[in-house]
Amino acid sequence: MVLPRLKTALAHLLFLVAFLCVGVPLTAWSAFAAQESDDHFFHPGNLVVSRSVYDNDAKNVQVGMTLPPNCVVAASCVTATNDGTYPYVFNNAPVDGSFGITSKIVLDQITTDGELVNTLEVPTKQMVTSFSSKSELALNLSTDRQILTFMGYLAGVNALDVSNSNTPGAIDPTNPVGVNIYRTVAAVDTDGNVQSTLTNAYSGNNGRAAILNNTSGAAVIYTAGNAGNGGNPQPNSILIAGGAQILTPGTLPNVPTPVGSFNITQLGQPHDKIGKDNNFRGLTIFNDVLYLSKGSGGNGVNTVYFIDPAGTVCTDTNGVGLPATGATLPTTGLAYNPAVLQSKGLDPNNMCILKGFPSTPNSALTKTTTAYPFGLWFANATTLYVADEGDGSIADATATPAGLQKWVFNATAKQWNMAYVLQSGLGLGATYEFHGSHHYPTGVNPTTGLNWAPLVGGLRNITGRVNDDGTATIWGITSTVSGSGDQGADPNQLVVITDMISATTLPSSERFTVLRTAGFGEVLRGVSFTPGTGVAAH
Repeated sequence: MVLPRLKTALAHLLFLVAFLCVGVPLTAWSAFAAQESDDHFFHPGNLVVSRSVYDNDAKNVQVGMTLPPNCVVAASCVTATNDGTYPYVFNNAPVDGSFGITSKIVLDQITTDGELVNTLEVPTKQMVTSFSSKSELALNLSTDRQILTFMGYLAGVNALDVSNSNTPGAIDPTNPVGVNIYRTVAAVDTDGNVQSTLTNAYSGNNGRAAILNNTSGAAVIYTAGNAGNGGNPQPNSILIAGGAQILTPGTLPNVPTPVGSFNITQLGQPHDKIGKDNNFRGLTIFNDVLYLSKGSGGNGVNTVYFIDPAGTVCTDTNGVGLPATGATLPTTGLAYNPAVLQSKGLDPNNMCILKGFPSTPNSALTKTTTAYPFGLWFANATTLYVADEGDGSIADATATPAGLQKWVFNATAKQWNMAYVLQSGLGLGATYEFHGSHHYPTGVNPTTGLNWAPLVGGLRNITGRVNDDGTATIWGITSTVSGSGDQGADPNQLVVITDMISATTLPSSERFTVLRTAGFGEVLRGVSFTPGTGVAAH
């Protein structure tokens, strides 16, 4: 039954809160968890979807209050225009560029057909998310596939502007948000036990994804995100705290430690805003190579990258290449030169663009010709699926290659080529019904001048499974476009599609199916198989 398992999991969570104070190593914690229960909370072969629920209380924000809270940069201080009532509360975002409000994190275990099995609520004293931050709560399995990881904040529910706060160990005095909040990585085992690892990384912005490497003697966490919410140039501490990071599990708190860096100068381009070329979102591991995607911001290149820890590929390759044969995952941070942070950023660079993927700087493209990659999933060594969320514009909802891009490796040309984009059934640019939609406003939002109703914009986080018949089934979380003050607060969907792996032209019969739609005041964020599913990554 669901209820006894939930009680057992919650008991474990309460017990493990004490462990956080002493920083128990993840290896020791995992051994404890494995011995604690044979009746696991999560079952192999199911899916986990991360979800957040807004505490819809008008008192969360008071009209006329100063935003950001404890605002420390006078020129950026504004007053709230709306109270905390959903979704009107997010009309504060066009006024306060740092606006956000924290909410609880819920993990729903579902079957691959979308049937709910049980639900685990992450204790809010341990971790929360920023409700409208669309790039948060990606879910990833560890390299041994026993631990599920994701990122959030050490803050309470209904805290304002946390996603743009400084961290306590990386202060930018030009950041207007006057609170300092740790970012945290949650690690969840098959019993539903949760352990947190704190970090000072991603000061001024947010961590998006995390993966635990716990095989071959390793015990490190890789994370992807962005840093900075102040003036330019950014302080050294902010430049060090962004992009791809490496953490030690159980350390309280981690010092920002970059594990990879890319700079647009590798392509022969002039410097743009130092540090913002590493505004990463998607994160995955395949064949012992760490891959990341960049899909937002006006700097750098929106594309797919890989880390070259040995420095044998991405040096003197004009910023584009392929992983080396026999590559291994990094276990230490990038050996950058601190003397050139303000002139070159993190240097030398040990990342490059995966050959064949876009390499044109965002500044040279229009919105509709720019890629917006998010989640990544390899079906095999020659087939990579990339989620593209679209450009966020209602007018462009059907005009970009948003959806599920399929990339195939050409062994002769030694590069990746995009075969096609799966969009049928996704409903790009179309409205949809959701539970509680009768409470949602209709017509035009006067703050934005656009219709309130959410539309499908593309895809964000994805996961997949290779089937015995030569197909791959991919589950994805949709992005939205709307007239809301913050589109990240729109109820969105979980969808699924099955694709013939060997196909190189778009099959006409393949269509997305909606498995689940978030309700009023809810958002879906990440999707993964349950911890304990499958064999170790390779």
